[in-house]
Amino acid sequence: MAVQDPPGLCLRVPDKRDGAQIHRLIEECPPLDLNSQYAYLLLCEHFSDTCVLAQAGDQVLGFISAYEPPSRSDVLFVWQVAVHRQARGRGLGQRMLRTLLQRPHLKHIQYIETTVSPENRASRSLFAALANALQASIDELPLFDRHLFAGHGHDDEPLLRIGPFQASRVLARTDCAAQ
Repeated sequence: MAVQDPPGLCLRVPDKRDGAQIHRLIEECPPLDLNSQYAYLLLCEHFSDTCVLAQAGDQVLGFISAYEPPSRSDVLFVWQVAVHRQARGRGLGQRMLRTLLQRPHLKHIQYIETTVSPENRASRSLFAALANALQASIDELPLFDRHLFAGHGHDDEPLLRIGPFQASRVLARTDCAAQ
């Protein structure tokens, strides 16, 4: 049986009015680190062009925060990928990532970087599938050891680096026309 999207699913650029709902979504998506509501407002205001929101009706079902590191213009760093438990298992995370790569202002991106703890199998599978779809390699490098988190019981956060790839390898556009 094919998995269907919720009626009216839209992938779009977030704005500051979405900040509170994004905060609630992240809160409901362990093991993601919950940042302040202010941080999500800033992401929606200053980094909206590199973030994507999945929404069906009034319900936020997914969110990706990402940014271009200032000194590396060919890299998109994916900070968080959140999919509401009601929307999991439908490929929504993959579609949100592809939506980002399809945006014209990101056509120069050749690498995706992210950090994923070794125990987060769902995120690792998501990024491995993306690397496969992009016909790109995925490398793992040390980045943030657990001791850097000042005893807060945080796991290591190694860097996953996908690329190089060409954004043109991403399949047809998946976002809604309202973008």
